[in-house]
Amino acid sequence: MMEHQQLPYQQTLKAPVTVSGVGLHTGAHVNMTLKPATPGFGIKFQRIDLPDQPIVKADVDYVVDTSRGTTLEYNGARVSTVEHLLAALVGMGIDNILIELDGPEIPIMDGSSQPFVELIEKVGAQAQDAQKIYYSIDTNITYYDEVKKVEMTATPSVDYRITCLIDFNSQVLGTQHANLKDMSEFKQEIAPCRTFCFLHELEYLLANNLIKGGDLNNAIVVVDKPMTEDQLKPIAKAFGRDKIAVQNEGILNNVELRFPNEPARHKLLDIVGDLALIGYPIKAHIIANRPGHASNVEFARKIKAYIKKNKHMKDVPVYDPNQPPIYDVRMMEKFLPHRHPFLLVDKIIELSHKKVIGIKNVTFTESFFQGHFPNNPVMPGVLQIEALAQVGGILALSPLPDAEMYDTYFLKIDNCKFKQKVLPGDTMILKMELLSPIRRGIVEMRGTVFIGNKVATEADLVAQIIKREGK
Repeated sequence: MMEHQQLPYQQTLKAPVTVSGVGLHTGAHVNMTLKPATPGFGIKFQRIDLPDQPIVKADVDYVVDTSRGTTLEYNGARVSTVEHLLAALVGMGIDNILIELDGPEIPIMDGSSQPFVELIEKVGAQAQDAQKIYYSIDTNITYYDEVKKVEMTATPSVDYRITCLIDFNSQVLGTQHANLKDMSEFKQEIAPCRTFCFLHELEYLLANNLIKGGDLNNAIVVVDKPMTEDQLKPIAKAFGRDKIAVQNEGILNNVELRFPNEPARHKLLDIVGDLALIGYPIKAHIIANRPGHASNVEFARKIKAYIKKNKHMKDVPVYDPNQPPIYDVRMMEKFLPHRHPFLLVDKIIELSHKKVIGIKNVTFTESFFQGHFPNNPVMPGVLQIEALAQVGGILALSPLPDAEMYDTYFLKIDNCKFKQKVLPGDTMILKMELLSPIRRGIVEMRGTVFIGNKVATEADLVAQIIKREGK
C-alpha cells in the first residue's frame, strides 16, 4: 500500500547543482556537485580530487568512523560527515545521485539539512521510469548498547516513521523527544535543525585542533556548567568573536533555537541520514532512545542484514484496513461480469497502469468449502488463480474509457506454484503486475497471492481483452 509519502517511482535530480563550503572537522574548503543518475544507481560519492577519481557507495559496509559524524571509505577514498546530506536526499525522495567532491568532507553549511534541501529544490526532482521498491519488516529488530544505554527498535509499519528520545543527564537539555510521522514533514519539521554539542566537547575539540571548520553559526553549543567571562574568552577567540555569552536557555548566544526541541529533532535528522546507509527504502517505525552515529550505523547494519536474509519479501503489499478502497464490490461489478458466489475479490486497494492489488477475505461460509475437504477446509488452488484473474481483469480494463463493453479471457497460465494453503480466516492480498505493455489486447501479467507477508501462490498469466457480444 503506497502511503502519502511513499513515491511509486525512483527519483533523481532534473539537472546538476553545485555548492561550496567548509568541512566542519577538516576545515577544508570543498566544492560539491550533485548530479542526476540512472535508475538503480543509488547514492554514491566521487572524490574527483584524487587519482582515478574513486567512487564510494553510501552503504554501511563502508563506514570506517562514527566518532564525530559518519565517515565512509572505499578504495582509498574517504568522505566524512555524510549524514546531513543523506538525510536531505531521503527527506526529498532522491534515490539516484552522484555526489562529486574535491575534498574529504561534505560542507557543514549551517549544521542542518536545510541548505541541501534548498539545493535539491533549486533544480527539482525528476521521476524515473523505474519502480521504487520499499522493504517491509515483519518482526521487531532491536539494538541495545549496554555501555551507552542506547536502545533502537524497528517495528513493522505501513510507512516510514521515526520517534527519537534524548536524555543527556543535562539540566539544560533535560529529556527531549521528536517525531516524524511522515517523510513529507521532513522539509519543514526536521531539515532546519542544526547539530549541537556541549561546551566541554567544544573545549576538547578546540584543544585537540579537531574542529577547524566550525564557526558559531553552524552549531548549537549547550553550556552544561557555570562559566565565567574569563573562561569564555578562549571560545570567543577561537570563533573570531570579541565576546560570547550564555543565554537563559543554557546555550551560547551564537544562535536562536529554531524549535524548543531542536537538539532532539537534529538527532532524528541524523537517524534519517545514517539509516540511508541501509541502501534500501524501508517501511518501519524506528524508535530510538539516546541514539548516536555509532548506534545508528550498527542498527543500519542489523536492518540491512535482515533485509538481505529476507529479500524475497521485497515489495510485499501491506494491507491497511483503515484506508478506504479504490474500488469496492459495487464499483468492481462495472468491470467484471462475475457475481456472487463467483466474484472472488472484495476490494481493490491499489491501482496504477502497471500494478493492481486486491483483497479477498476468505470465510468459512464460502460455498466451495462445503464440498472441498469439508472436514479440513482448504481454498482450491484454481479459485486462487481465478481470484488473481479477476484482479488482473480490472488492471487490464481500468484504462479503457468504455470498460463495461469488454471482458478479459485467459489464454495461458505458466509457472504456477502453490506454496502455502489458504484457509478460512485468511486475508488474501492479490497482486498483479504487467510484465510488458498491453499490445493488441494481449495482457501479460505476473500474479502473486500473499497471506500476510508470505507468498501463498504465484503464476504468470496471459489474457486477451475482447469486446462483449452485442456491444
